[in-house]
Amino acid sequence: MNVVTRFAPSPTGYIHIGNVRSAIYPYLVAKQANGKMILRIEDTDRGRYVDGATELIEDTLRWLGLDWDEGPIVGGPHAPYFQSERKEIYHEYARKLIAAGRAYADPTPPEAIDEYRKECNEKKLPFLYRNFRPEKTPEWTPGIPLRFKAEPKEYHWHDEVMGDMHAGPEVQDDIILIKKDGFPTYNFAHIVDDAEMGVTHVMRGVEYLSSTPNYLELYEALGLEVPKLISLPHILAPGGNKKLGKRDGAKSATEYRDDGVLPEAMLNYLACLGWNDGTEQEIYTKDELIQRFSVDRIQNSGARYDEVKLLWLNGQWIRRIFNEQGADGLLMRAEDFWPESAKGSTVEYRRQVLSIIYDRLKTLSDLRTMTDYFFRDPTIDLDMLVHNKFLKKLSESEIESLLKLTIARLTNLKDWDEDSLQVALNDLLTETGKKPAELFSLIRISISFTAFSPALNLTMSVIGREPILARLNAVARAI
Repeated sequence: MNVVTRFAPSPTGYIHIGNVRSAIYPYLVAKQANGKMILRIEDTDRGRYVDGATELIEDTLRWLGLDWDEGPIVGGPHAPYFQSERKEIYHEYARKLIAAGRAYADPTPPEAIDEYRKECNEKKLPFLYRNFRPEKTPEWTPGIPLRFKAEPKEYHWHDEVMGDMHAGPEVQDDIILIKKDGFPTYNFAHIVDDAEMGVTHVMRGVEYLSSTPNYLELYEALGLEVPKLISLPHILAPGGNKKLGKRDGAKSATEYRDDGVLPEAMLNYLACLGWNDGTEQEIYTKDELIQRFSVDRIQNSGARYDEVKLLWLNGQWIRRIFNEQGADGLLMRAEDFWPESAKGSTVEYRRQVLSIIYDRLKTLSDLRTMTDYFFRDPTIDLDMLVHNKFLKKLSESEIESLLKLTIARLTNLKDWDEDSLQVALNDLLTETGKKPAELFSLIRISISFTAFSPALNLTMSVIGREPILARLNAVARAI
């Protein structure tokens, strides 16, 4: 089989991480089989269309390295790839159904349909429009809704994730195929497009499972082969009790990118959210995912979204990129994440800072808060100093004395490098009789006034002799 998959988002706003996973799996299936993935934009709901949303979708896929083989920008033999430009194709298929007696124009006003629904509710019966099908219908022309004429029966089918499924005739109905505005509904358009484009594997959210009998009847009525059906369980909110939504704190893929999440980490996390290869491995490259992915390992229940895990993975990928590509590889990624105070600094200096702090980063945006003191003198906060848990037992005079002793030792230091600084710091421990937590906390806070810094000797080496001594003297004076 020549495997063809598709990702068919609607341009109705930002691209949610659940949508992103719906792109990752078809991509992996296609690439593993040396097939192709099609990007198709389902933009027939003109009322919800958002300008710029298509470009956002394309940009997100490119960011993740999910290059499509056919679709917008790249073109292909099945163009156009915007459903709004394929109206005549849908009308052609619609006319086939009309000719076969399987579709009819429905002039029934919405108010009457509401009354039918109300009548069923009062009788506590399920509302099925086929029970109110009009006896006489006009000839169909665009401007009148077109409905499918259902012939309900029992259906059995196999879903590659959910297993063998079946449904009785009670779930099938006269669904709308073409809306009043002449555009098709999703229920009709995706079947036509998948057939026209040769799609072999249809992957979509599990919420469409209940509509599958209607789709199967449409395939049958049009004489089309049914592709492999693959239902993807929901990504659940952190509490695990509902489908993940924006209100649950999940951000768009673009927001995560702007926050300094790497595409490798996002791809890795979402691919494994509801799938595993049966091993304990957690870090996967794109090539490893392509090699190991299999549909039969997709779990058939919802997967709980865990941002903590995503950020942990991101930290692992930051370390991996540094270790494999060196400081320059990570420096290029970090270009937009430095604090304002870094403006005017040299590339070499930023490289030095990144080299000693990269292994503490969860996201690249952490650079903004973690590295500011490398580029400018911090604001002195004596409360932070005297209330530190390791320093609160020391009197102000003791703190001042320790600082002056440190200044004297560092002033006379011949070589200002990380090894010489570590020797000097160790000598100060011996000379003062203080514990490392006390003396080193005093020096660290005095030069950074932050809750975190890399190893003290590395920090001091990068910042340099004169700025370090100036900061220590300023704190001693303030005390």
